[in-house]
Amino acid sequence: MSQRAKFVLNDHQLPTVWANILPSLPEPMAPPLHPGTHQPLSPADLQPIFPMSLIEQEFSPQPEIDIPGEIIDVYRLWRPTPLYRALRLEQELQTPAHIYYKYEGTSPAGSHKPNTAVAQAYYNKAAGIRRLATETGAGQWGSALALACRMFGLDCTVYMVKISYQQKPYRRSMMNTWGAQVYASPSELTQSGRAVLADHPDSPGSLGIAISEAVEDAATHDDTNYSLGSVLNHVLLHQTVIGQECKLQMADAGEYPDVVIGCFGGGSNFGGIALPYALDKLKGQAVRLVAVEPTACPTLTKGLFAYDFGDTAKLTPLILMYTLGHGFVPAGIHAGGLRYHGAAPLASHMLKLGLIEARAYRQNAVFDAAVAFARCEAIIPAPESAHAVRAAIDEALAAREEGQPRVILFNLSGHGHFDMGAYDSYFAGKLVDYEHPEDEIARAMEELPQI
Repeated sequence: MSQRAKFVLNDHQLPTVWANILPSLPEPMAPPLHPGTHQPLSPADLQPIFPMSLIEQEFSPQPEIDIPGEIIDVYRLWRPTPLYRALRLEQELQTPAHIYYKYEGTSPAGSHKPNTAVAQAYYNKAAGIRRLATETGAGQWGSALALACRMFGLDCTVYMVKISYQQKPYRRSMMNTWGAQVYASPSELTQSGRAVLADHPDSPGSLGIAISEAVEDAATHDDTNYSLGSVLNHVLLHQTVIGQECKLQMADAGEYPDVVIGCFGGGSNFGGIALPYALDKLKGQAVRLVAVEPTACPTLTKGLFAYDFGDTAKLTPLILMYTLGHGFVPAGIHAGGLRYHGAAPLASHMLKLGLIEARAYRQNAVFDAAVAFARCEAIIPAPESAHAVRAAIDEALAAREEGQPRVILFNLSGHGHFDMGAYDSYFAGKLVDYEHPEDEIARAMEELPQI
């Protein structure tokens, strides 16, 4: 009898709550600080760019937060998402490990990002907001928010990191199809964008710069709010539908993971699959939680745990996180969604406490894994998700060397259909294995604010 490879939930098994880890943490997180006064931030400080409902979720002491029915109705367009066992990959690797992956590429936008985009659009619409402004790296977040805004009748403006704007034109086309306006960042539209261009006219852009532009846009228009696709607590909260579904599906498979893996840029991908398992870990369950990032932007593995701005222009609150410095501009690797100088304060806090671990990979090793996975499992991973694939394969190879079984679960958060230019570069041997010199990171960190 052939082994079962796919685990699918029914509609009624879709999570009806978001799982909030904040009240379960063994030590409370440090508060965000006002960028001007350096005093702890109050909810009122965030009201110019966020609706109060999301501000409340950012600091909520409730272990579970109900998902409104209007959001669940949209989730049902693609949720619950399937869980697969990578049987062909296991056979190819000749490993005793069992490899499972949660496939978020079935969403209309092709990634996990709509899980929070839909929620944010809903709450902003309810608050009377007309337009949302945001940034995007590779374009997956921008695509998700463009879709969500269309679902709830909001206008959408996206500042897309210039290198990705050039590398991924069809992501722009997707956003335009759903009605969003998309601009290459740094742009001439904002004061912060013009300031960067004045000093660096050929800048490839960064998420820090694009965030500055989007925040400035929102702060200078009364009908506009800012929307963020990663980093903040409420964003990671909304993504916990992923891990909650995984727990039901893994139970159906009769297994529990020894290791849970997610790629890491700002934290939403990793947080979505890992946070529900982190709650188990806090109760004594033996499970490793691994965040995987690129060596070109090694925030968790080489960053400093310090208060820093989330953007280049110093418009955002100061948050305690692992950071490479808000002025850090990473190389133009194809995993554009992982090119962020900072890390989610929640994930940073958990790494500091030893609840999670982190590792970094070079670009060619990541694409080696992506191609191996695609040739076994048929799905072509996005460059961001391919980092998790690399880590999963390495875990499976370690199990083979040890001769010990291991249950591996990773988040395949997006497909690579719009990233074939990156694969072309890989096959042509043109991918650069960039690793930032220590002195470059040290110089960027010299700009950290003194708190």
